Amino acid sequence: MVSSIDSSVGTERNVVTELPGPKSRALHERRKAVVSAGLTQGFPIYIERAEGAILVDIDGNRILDLSSGIAVTSIGHAVPELIDAVSDQVAAFTHTCFMVTPYESYVEVCEELASLTPGSHAKTSALFNSGAEAIENAVKVARLATGREAIIVFDHAYHGRTNLTMALTAKNMPYKDRFGPFAPEIYRVPMSYPFLDGLSGAEAAALAIKLIETQVGAHNVAALLIEPIQGEGGFIVPADGFLPALSEWTTKNGVVFIADEIQSGFCRTGDWFAVDHEDVVPDIVTTAKGLAGGMPLAGVTGRAELMNAVHEGGLGGTYGGNPVACAAALATIKTLRDRNLVARAREIGEILFANLRSLQQDVAIIGDVRGRGAMVAMEFVNPGTKEPNAAAAKAIVTYCNQQGVLAISCGTYGNVVRLLPPLVISDEQLADGLSVLAAAVRSAS
Repeated sequence: MVSSIDSSVGTERNVVTELPGPKSRALHERRKAVVSAGLTQGFPIYIERAEGAILVDIDGNRILDLSSGIAVTSIGHAVPELIDAVSDQVAAFTHTCFMVTPYESYVEVCEELASLTPGSHAKTSALFNSGAEAIENAVKVARLATGREAIIVFDHAYHGRTNLTMALTAKNMPYKDRFGPFAPEIYRVPMSYPFLDGLSGAEAAALAIKLIETQVGAHNVAALLIEPIQGEGGFIVPADGFLPALSEWTTKNGVVFIADEIQSGFCRTGDWFAVDHEDVVPDIVTTAKGLAGGMPLAGVTGRAELMNAVHEGGLGGTYGGNPVACAAALATIKTLRDRNLVARAREIGEILFANLRSLQQDVAIIGDVRGRGAMVAMEFVNPGTKEPNAAAAKAIVTYCNQQGVLAISCGTYGNVVRLLPPLVISDEQLADGLSVLAAAVRSAS
């Protein structure tokens, strides 16, 4: 159990103005004049400081963070170990480009990734700036190493906003609408979605495999790309057995199994990686978000024979594996270990599930409570059906935000509210956030 910790900004939620406050509203008007309207407006409170699980806006409101910057700040905000590591690196040097004059911290991050990702086989890594970059490069590696072109992805998937990763992503609006044409040779098959399909993992895998073999041909497939727990698609946890069956099929057919652990990795699910839950060993793992505590860093880690098949110069990028971001990653991984945050994620999950499933018994609009560890969501439906209720999800997020609890939605149909609290959140803070969330759900119902 974690209790309240000392903080220079305070550990309790405290709303002192209406939200957004006057200073945030004024700054939002400035934003409209110079920032593209294509960026999501979100919750327009403007943050000036954060610590632990608390965000402080420019009006002095203390906001309880249940989103972690979409699973990025899993170790919390303003962690001393991270601050020291980044400060020391900035004072030493900020950039040389690893491809020109390398440095030790890049190598150390790759050593950590080789150690932490599933499997005892030899692994090598390449570092990039974002999750989308990691996915693009994982696909490049798979295509080159296999000599094949087809990529298999799943319903409800989200893999990024670049041209290739938009093609890999399932949801049209807002990610893909009118941005085409997209990259070719992408094929989509059904995801295991227990709440909606009622299939066992083996049954769902058999359906997906049948479609691949009949509509694409196993011999044409370079890679099967999957989020072990889907993120933007609605925190969809596949039925047990689905991932192992797909992994077995890829091994049998010489297909590269790519696990997109960008949102689910680094202790978020109560394991270092979500695939660990069923002992699945991917050929390639992509990481970002929780890897570096807020600094832009992503990794592609895979079997050495795959990663090393790429010709020299075939992978890279000016900023990929920036030394400041690498220092942040090493401090983040050390913090996850030292504070045993993998165990804390499990504790948080137990608290979340106990509260939300109890609430589900009383409220007809909660169709499903699902997730793993500190990656948990509620899917909202019209009472007595499984029809999506996006209006309820939107109302709940709005209610929470106005009470100073930062929650966010997701899902193909916009009807899922997801919880991604920092793994250092205290029991008292979590209880406070859940009380507001429960009031929001009851209000929406």
